Amino acid sequence: MKIDLRTGETLLREGGANLQRGIEAVGGRLFLTNERLLFQSHAFNVQTGATEIALADVRGTALRWTKLLGVLPLFPNSLAVQVRDGAEYCFVLYGRKIWQAAIEAQRCGSA
Repeated sequence: MKIDLRTGETLLREGGANLQRGIEAVGGRLFLTNERLLFQSHAFNVQTGATEIALADVRGTALRWTKLLGVLPLFPNSLAVQVRDGAEYCFVLYGRKIWQAAIEAQRCGSA
């Protein structure tokens, strides 16, 4: 799975991830560039499609627990990304602290 980079955009990091959309943990890949976070789902999910977050819109990130049915904590393997409009995107991924540091470094550098 590849993404189309914009002029002047550089791919910094990519990896497998799940994006929590309601009760479904949508499987796919997460990409970090110097301008945005982009999640692309696998075609076999119920909910498919891309989710794009401009780094300029990111208010912050937080380490979270993945919860069963949104209530019962299961594993400390999620990273929440909060954006300016109040929305929060929760990604389940390997190396969440590394992802958090990379996002924060780009966010602070692009501010």
